[in-house]
Order: sequence, then structure tokens, then C-alpha cells
Amino acid sequence: MSDAPDIQPPFVMKRVIEAPRHVVFEALTKGEYVSRWFAPQPLTMPKCDVDFRPGGAFRFVMRTPDGVDYPFDGEFGEIVAPERIVFRGAIHDRNVTVTTLTFAEHDGQTTLTVEQAYSFQSDTTRGAPEGWRRTLDQLANHAARAR
Repeated sequence: MSDAPDIQPPFVMKRVIEAPRHVVFEALTKGEYVSRWFAPQPLTMPKCDVDFRPGGAFRFVMRTPDGVDYPFDGEFGEIVAPERIVFRGAIHDRNVTVTTLTFAEHDGQTTLTVEQAYSFQSDTTRGAPEGWRRTLDQLANHAARAR
């Protein structure tokens, strides 16, 4: 990941999703889809803008049950449908993140690999593994309904 912040090693997580790759990939292409699954429960996503193209905006707000907002302001970098998506942005604590998602299909299932690098360690980045685990659970449920 050439434009990643200088934190080594990046966070990496893999998840097998019981849906074809095109279904899992498509879940990231529109704000109306992303807002359904991208915020790990119990958070919600009251705002989500997805301009799905290289250089396009990827902005959202995650909200806690007690009303605290956590904005993300980013943009898409590389998009290779339906294999790879890279996006970069700043989370609420001004931490720059670069996230690479890769999609591999085998026998109608998709292995999604999440790789994320940060400009510095913080409470938010330390919570990333649990947040991504919950988020990918929700993505798996969304993809199962969308097939």
C-alpha cells in the first residue's frame, strides 16, 4: 500500500462471506447500502455520502446511542471492480487512515480482506479489530439478504 501512513504493521482481518463477490463488492458502492451495515452496532449512520469512483468522496457520520457523532471524511483511491477498493480519510481524532479491501470468490463465497493503516495509534485504532468484526458481521447479513 504505497500511500499508507507509516504505521507498521497495518491491521489486517479476513472474513468469508456466504455470498458471491459481486454482491459483497456492490454493498460498498452506494450510500444507501453502506449506511445499513458499515457502522458497528450499537452505532448508527445518520449520514453517508458515497461518490463511488477514484477521487470520489466517502463521508459518513457514525452516532453512538447517547448521541455522540464520529465523522469520517475521505475519498476513494483505487477501485478495481469487483476485486479491490482503497479509500483514505480522516477520522474524528484527525487520524489519517488508509483502508484496502480485497474481494476473492471461491465456490460462491467471498473472502474479504481488510487492511488498514493509521497515521498514529489512538483509542479509535485500538478499537478497530472489534469494530471491523461487528461491521463484517453486519455486511454478511446484508449480503445474505441481497443475494
